[in-house]
Amino acid sequence: MSAWLRIGTRGSALALAQASETRRLIAVAHGRSEDEIELVVIKTTGDLIQDRALAEAGGKGLFTKELDSALLEGKIDLAVHSAKDLPTELPDGLTISGYLPREDVRDAFISAKAKTLADLPPGASVGTASLRRQAQLKRLRPDLNVTLLRGNVDTRLRRVEAGEIDATLLALAGLKRLGFDHRATAVLDLAYFLPAVGQGAIALVTREAQAIQDTLQPVTDRGTGLAVTAERAFLRVLDGSCRTPIAGYAQLSQGRIQMRGQLLKPDGSDLLEASFIGREADAERIGTDTGLEIRRRMPADYLTA
Repeated sequence: MSAWLRIGTRGSALALAQASETRRLIAVAHGRSEDEIELVVIKTTGDLIQDRALAEAGGKGLFTKELDSALLEGKIDLAVHSAKDLPTELPDGLTISGYLPREDVRDAFISAKAKTLADLPPGASVGTASLRRQAQLKRLRPDLNVTLLRGNVDTRLRRVEAGEIDATLLALAGLKRLGFDHRATAVLDLAYFLPAVGQGAIALVTREAQAIQDTLQPVTDRGTGLAVTAERAFLRVLDGSCRTPIAGYAQLSQGRIQMRGQLLKPDGSDLLEASFIGREADAERIGTDTGLEIRRRMPADYLTA
């Protein structure tokens, strides 16, 4: 018997946890059995590359293009992604049909050798695959040895515990979804570690078909959608990719959206920041204006000098 709905996902533990939660919510919303909703695991190029930074291999699309193809070919009805992994532009024929309610957006500090980032000794090794985290770390602690650390969450945690590196930074949302939040040594302050655009949000990508969007409407969160819309507009203005250290976070409160965005030099030596606040109906414009303000103040050689 064919499935009522087919959900495409990457095969990592975190991706499967996010897809399973999406399946559970959809099943409850429509009075269906979870067995009627099939999880289709698709290996992506990004999963296969573990020996170098994504910036060197092609950027964010490495985690999405195989799922995009499966959607366009009708092999799946819905793809579940961490919103921060989505490129700024989706292929023609695809759309983000909504987001699940957002988790904690903060980064977590994990170490077997220090209780806080400040406690790490000079020259300590901190592993990360994120240029944003690398730049933020170097801005606060230029004395640290920041190294490339790829792999899934469990692999990174094991390498810290084994003493291969002194510390790492991971999204607290991912740790919570895997039941690993107790492994966080400390939670980092948003004042110094503004998150990646979309961090903590789960995006539901579909073909541009009204029927599937209607199916997903009961499980999507309007506030998360408005906030991430502002953040992605900000990213789009700066042509954000895995090659650029960019951070952005929008919050919705009492019908107003407050957006804060940053562009950092890769070595952490400088930072440009802007923020705007406005009506929720203007979410995209608020994100765009935040990006334009940073671009207006950015010297031509900012990311290369």
